[in-house]
This record gives sequence, structure tokens and C-alpha cells, in this order.
Amino acid sequence: MHRVLFSLVAVATVVTALPAKSETRATGVQLVGVNIAGFDFGCSIQGACDLTKAVPPMSNAGGADGVGQMQHFFKDDGMNIFRLPVGWQYLVNGKLGGTLDSGNFGRYNQLVQACLSTGAYCMLDVHNYARWNGQIIGQGGPTNAQFTNLWTQLASKYGSNDKVIFGLMNEPHDVPDIDKWAATVQEAVTAIRGVAKTNMIALPGNDWTSAQAMPTKSGPALLKVKNPDGTADGLIIDVHKYLDSDNSGTHTECVTDNISNAFQPLATWLKANNRKAILSETGGGNTDSCKKYMCQQLDFLNQNSDVFLGYVGWSAGSFSPQTYELSEVPTKNGNSWADSALVKACFVKKN
Repeated sequence: MHRVLFSLVAVATVVTALPAKSETRATGVQLVGVNIAGFDFGCSIQGACDLTKAVPPMSNAGGADGVGQMQHFFKDDGMNIFRLPVGWQYLVNGKLGGTLDSGNFGRYNQLVQACLSTGAYCMLDVHNYARWNGQIIGQGGPTNAQFTNLWTQLASKYGSNDKVIFGLMNEPHDVPDIDKWAATVQEAVTAIRGVAKTNMIALPGNDWTSAQAMPTKSGPALLKVKNPDGTADGLIIDVHKYLDSDNSGTHTECVTDNISNAFQPLATWLKANNRKAILSETGGGNTDSCKKYMCQQLDFLNQNSDVFLGYVGWSAGSFSPQTYELSEVPTKNGNSWADSALVKACFVKKN
């Protein structure tokens, strides 16, 4: 999320990994879910991660019961996707270009496996804003090879399971050269496809992955990113959008449904280019204004499910439901769970 205020043409040889109709929701978009945050805690918008501040969303690691949350969301609410943010530094224990750390990655993998065990899709999310300690990937910071090395390792671990989605990078911002960034994304896609042929890959643009900016700023460059065979099968445009006054996702009140200025133009652009997008972050407070505007926003995405694959709320996991403005953390009462007001109003599957 924006922490500005507080630190498809198919070919015979490639099968797209889009969800089969038989395993998706009855109406509207195919994928609906929630972020399960915690492994990303301590990561700033400059891509610097204090590993001592990570709070794995697992009871056995000192965090919230993210496993129970996912089981509840899947079983009781009909959700079928969870995005799992994690800091790049956490995965490799601070060693740029290094191998996945057995201890840290082992803990993250526990969350991934718990997610998969629900039957849901699970999006890996490297939560570094296109940076490592303030330096931009492929533009003065980590090399493209170092970035693709990370994704080759992750794809090698999970590429045999089509329910794992590779979210290449959370919210790149202030990237000077969008064409160079698209080249970085291309190298990552090519590397992943070397070991994972059909998993969905979420392609992030600049401008905090803004849904509003995508058609005119990052989108044209990202359209050039292709699979090694020249297709775009399984390559999904990744977008974010919040509903508060400055689109930062730091206020409990919402002021817009984002339709006319963001999602209608984006839908038109996606249709024109025969592409799909996923809204992998959106959120608001548990307030009447956010319930009103969030439901309107998600209704629009459901009505345009030919181009919108799904949406994922921000956020559950290790956040405190008492103090976090955008909490989607459910509370456990005995053997049952109670959803936050916003999740209950707008995200829960309606029968």
C-alpha cells in the first residue's frame, strides 16, 4: 500500500493458468480475497527492510493467526485468493543476490503452504517498491540479474502448482525510465517461464501500480512484455487503488468509488488490448463512507469481469484490528470468526 504518510491469445503449446470456471465464484470476477500481511512489516517505500520488525502472520511465529484467517475467509466467506507480502531482504536474509534463506524462507513457505492447503490461489508479493535499500532495480540499484535470480528461485519452488501467482513487485514508484522498468519485468518473466510455464504472473507498473495511471503511463510499456513464445498468456496487469482523499490508503474515510477516473478508463484500455488486470490492493476504513464507495467500486469490477480477474483487500494478517486504519482482520470468538464491517459489506460472497 501507499505508505506515504507513515513509513490473451492462446496457442496449443501453452495453456494459460487462469482459473477454471468450475472453481471460481458464481457471478462477477473469478478471484476475491484479502492480503495476509506481516512478513513485509519493516519495509519502507524506499525498499529498505528492517528484518527485526517483520511479524510473520502465524501463531507459531509470534504473529496473528493468519492461517486461521485464511481458512475462515475461504470456508465461511467464499474467498479464493490470498496475497502474501514479504520483504526481498527477508527472503534472502539481507544478502542481495543470495539464495533463499532456509530459516526465513522456511517460515514464509509455511504461510504459502497453509494458503495452498485451503484450496485458494496464493499470490507471492515481493514488497520492495522496485528497490533494495533505496536503489532502483535495473536503474542504478540491484541488477536485473539479481532480481531475476530471486524469481528463478521462487518459480523453481512453486512453479509446479498453478495456484501460485507470481506478483513480481509491490508498487514501483518514481522509477525514472518506464521502458527500462518494462525490460526488467521482461527479464523476470522470461526467467520464470524457464521453470514455470503456466503460472499467472502479475505485471507491476510505475506510479504505485496505480489503476488510474496504468492506461497512459506504464501500460503501453508493459504491453510489450511477453512470454518467450510471444504470447501474453497468464500475464496479468497488476493494479492498486485506494478510496481516501489522497489515494494513500491511510485514512478511515472514503471519498470516491474510483469508477469514472480509474476503473472505467482502465476497463476500456484492457478491452482494447485484449488483456486482464487484477486489483491486488484496495481498502478503506470500517466506516459508512468506505462501505458505500468500496461496494460501488467492486460492483463495477464484477460487472466488467471480462477484463478484471479479481480483487484483493488490504489487509488482514498481523495488523491490529484495534489500531490499524484499514484493518480487514477478522476476530475470533470461540470457534467462529467475525469479519470487519468493510469485509462483511463488500467482500463476502453473496449467495
